[in-house]
Amino acid sequence: MAEPLKSHFGPEIPRRIAGMISAVFRRFDTNAFLAEVLNGYEALDLTPRGRQIAKALRRHLPDDYAEAAEILIASLGPKLDRTEALGMAPFLYLPHVFFVAEYGLDHFEISMQAQYELTQRFTAEFSIRPFLVRYPEQTLDHLERWTKDSSPHVRRLVSEGTRPRLPWAPRLRAFQKEPRPVLALLELLKDDPELYVRRSVANNLNDIGKDHPALLVETVRRWMTDATEERRRLIRHALRSAIKRGEPGALGVLGFGKKVNVAIRNATIRPKRPRTGGSVTIGFEVVNKGSRRQRVLVDFRVHFVKADGKTSPKVFKLKTIELAPKETLPLGKTISLTEMTTRKHYPGTHRVEVMLNGAVNLLGSFELVKRIDYK
Repeated sequence: MAEPLKSHFGPEIPRRIAGMISAVFRRFDTNAFLAEVLNGYEALDLTPRGRQIAKALRRHLPDDYAEAAEILIASLGPKLDRTEALGMAPFLYLPHVFFVAEYGLDHFEISMQAQYELTQRFTAEFSIRPFLVRYPEQTLDHLERWTKDSSPHVRRLVSEGTRPRLPWAPRLRAFQKEPRPVLALLELLKDDPELYVRRSVANNLNDIGKDHPALLVETVRRWMTDATEERRRLIRHALRSAIKRGEPGALGVLGFGKKVNVAIRNATIRPKRPRTGGSVTIGFEVVNKGSRRQRVLVDFRVHFVKADGKTSPKVFKLKTIELAPKETLPLGKTISLTEMTTRKHYPGTHRVEVMLNGAVNLLGSFELVKRIDYK
């Protein structure tokens, strides 16, 4: 079993933060700060630990927020020198972003300065969101300037912090309703030299497409003009959810908009009655019935049974294939039926379908049976 994240955020973290602050603010009462933070600390998960440290910082730094924020900024360690494989080390600054988000809303300029510094050491994608809600025009003006910043971490904050549906964060309802201010920022970042930033741009577009599918297609069609291969990869990543949903406009952008003249044969689902905790293997053949070579996007989806007995579809990406005239290609995949943090498995009939350029074909079904453990 994976080690819980909070184990990487033990008592050594507030001790280290206290040492950093006391080095620049001699009046900091380290002992009182640590006594407050560590009271009940062991029982808390990662996020509550960060919030508990932020609360204690507010009580033990000067009452004047601007002065407190300046001390926090002065205490920060070196900036990140890369954009990949960062691990848990940057989480040292989790309490700092909570501090800014929870206590800095009435102090716009110094809070934006703090987030500018923090995102170059950790991230400020969560703390920037309350400022986008309260001060949308002022915050967007800052973010537009930051699209030209030399730091990829700052540029990524522009695209990641404005995601309307950022995971584990409150949604930006105003941008869900009207995403064009966000699209104006993404336009400036679509050819960013850093993959780290471009993938964030793609994720933001993917979010926008869930609420505005036509606007997503309109945007990426325009971006396809004279697109570099890097931008094309961005577009493919941005369209991934729309492709899974089988949306014709998105499929058309990637060249899969036409109906294909192929057949599905020899479909197999084994076992027909798998048990929870096991797996099921799905196989089939795709046959080109035509006299011309055909390019086909092949995905399949399983309608998983939920706790209430209803079903919810899950699309599994398979591959893009090219079939010569009359050619037959076998395809398949094994699906795990073990418990996951993102999906639980319930007994019942699970329908299985294959999607060819978005067109749905029924493959069959399997009956998931609850495993009984005999002791």
